[in-house]
Parts: sequence; C-alpha cells; structure tokens
Amino acid sequence: MAHEPILAAPDASIVLSRHGAGSTLLSDYWRMTKPEVSFLIAVTTAAGFYLGSSAAPSRFPLILLLHTLVGTVLVAGGAAALNQWMEYPFDARMRRTVRRPIAAGCIDPKHGLTFGAFLSLAGLAYLLLAAGVLPSMLALVTLVGYLGAYTPLKRITPLCTFVGAIPGAVAPLIGWAAARGHLDPEAWVLFLIVFLWQFPHFMSIAWMYRDDYDRAGYLVLPDSGTRVLFVTVQTLLPLAGLLPVSLLPVRAGEPSTFYSICALLLTLGFLYFGARFALRRSGSAARRLLTASIIYLPALLLLMIFA
Repeated sequence: MAHEPILAAPDASIVLSRHGAGSTLLSDYWRMTKPEVSFLIAVTTAAGFYLGSSAAPSRFPLILLLHTLVGTVLVAGGAAALNQWMEYPFDARMRRTVRRPIAAGCIDPKHGLTFGAFLSLAGLAYLLLAAGVLPSMLALVTLVGYLGAYTPLKRITPLCTFVGAIPGAVAPLIGWAAARGHLDPEAWVLFLIVFLWQFPHFMSIAWMYRDDYDRAGYLVLPDSGTRVLFVTVQTLLPLAGLLPVSLLPVRAGEPSTFYSICALLLTLGFLYFGARFALRRSGSAARRLLTASIIYLPALLLLMIFA
C-alpha cells in the first residue's frame, strides 16, 4: 500500500499541518475503512464459510478461507470509505461523525473517493480470482445495495433500515458460496439471522444519536408523532423473529439439544434488553441493547460452530 499514488497524493504541507506526521495520514485512511465494522463482517463471513464447508477437519480449506476474508474485507473497507465520501457534508453536522477523516478535512474528498473505489474494485477482483464468481457477485450486490440504495434512502425514508439490512446480511452468504460454490437453504438461515439482528442493533444507535441524525437531515427515524411506535416495532418484531429462526438447522441434521437450549437462552436475553429499551427508551437502555447486540451475534455463530 505504501507505493499506491493515492497515499502520496495530498500536498506535503497540508499533510504536515493537519496530521503532524505521515503515519497519522495513514491512520486516517485506516479509519475510513471502519475496521470495527470490517471485523464483524469478517466474523460472519468466516462463520458462513466454516458452516458451509463439507470438508473433513484435516482437509479444511484454510487458504481459501483466508482469500475469501481478504477479498471481503477489502470490499467492506472500500464501501465504508465510499460511504464517507458520499456523506461527508452531512457527517460534518453530526457530533458522532464530525471527526471522520473527510468530514474533518484530514483527507481530500477526491482522494477518499479514489481510495474507496480502489479498495472496492480490488476486493471484487480478488474474490473473483481467489474464491469464484458467486462470492464476487454477492459482494458486488452488497456494495451496490449499500451505496446505491441504503445510503441515499437515509435522507428519504425511515424504511432505509429495511433496505440496508439486505446487503448488510450478505457476508455469511459470501463465505458459504466460497466454501461450496453454491447456496443451500441453510445459508439463507444465516442470512435471515443477520438480517433480523440488524434492526435492534441499529435502533439502539438511531435512538442514542437521534438528535444528530435530525440535525444532519437523515430520516432514519420518522417524525415525533410515530417515532416511538416505529422504534418499538423495529426492535421487538425482529427479536421475536430471531427466537424461531435461531433454532433452525444450519448444518446437516437437526440442531443438538445443547445448541437449542443455549441459542434459546441467548436470544431470550437479547429480547430482554430489547424489551427494556422499548419500554424505557432511555440512553442507558439503548446502550445496553447495543452492547447485547454486539455480544449476541458472535456468540450465536460460535455456538453454531462448536455446539
């Protein structure tokens, strides 16, 4: 990456005045990829790959998994960078996002666009060559859905959450497709779990930063007349849906009794924090729901793998 012209493009005096050192500029580009989000995408992709792999443990295709993760994370990082390029005028109005590199003036928008496009195209090409056509096409669908549908809809309708949850749930399908070359019904169970999980996860964020979103002109939540009902429905209905969906088989045969009990308890715990949030609608309840969501998904995926 050190030889890419994109990192050398900014004028040296601007870099020194805004960052103090070239390494800080590199950290700004790193932050543009939203590494914490990319990590969660990598986790769900790896889970889909592992659960989709039919190879014996001694012949597990580890190299193919690594190739799949590299390509997927490149696309995810590119999508995050392009999203910040598209939204930097609005990010500058929000306390939560005002320090993002483009919004803060640390990275020129043109350089951010080039960086995001490069990562996205590199990731798609890498997946195509290393993992196959289907994983690459699924990554392309994710990229187009996230940037072409969800991102602009955030300023048009609260239904953007539903639209955005579709590309947001594709990562395990990419892993499954890379492992098997096709998608089985069990892969769509993983898709549905991640799809439903996103609603309470995002509702907690949207509620905590609702004033920020309003200030920037985002319509992720409806006006005050229907806001409480909207948040309640979008939190509790998906959580109720997770109860039966989390018990569906994602591997050959029926889920073990141990898995079923643990998955049920885990989902009930998630539902508990969702219900507390829906009833109280406080900042502390929203933060607890957000924390529960961050714990829930990796925990459930690990349970699927090891139970």
